[in-house]
Amino acid sequence: MFRPQLPDTPHPPTTLTRQHPVQAPVPSAGRPLTPYVGAVAAVVVVGVVLTALLAALAVTAVSVAVAAVVLRFLVTGAPRR
Repeated sequence: MFRPQLPDTPHPPTTLTRQHPVQAPVPSAGRPLTPYVGAVAAVVVVGVVLTALLAALAVTAVSVAVAAVVLRFLVTGAPRR
């Protein structure tokens, strides 16, 4: 009941053959970009490191500011008790 029905006469597959023209590779104009890969990688690594250091500095500054506010609150509120 649920089996697929196959056609009675099999049809051969039609194949279209198309020949693509072979193109010669285009010569590159100027210098190749291979020597610049190392420099670009170095710039990216330095940028990532500097960004991480800046983020760490910002987190440290915020935590020091919060600690200073808490200490100020504790010091100025101590004589009132």
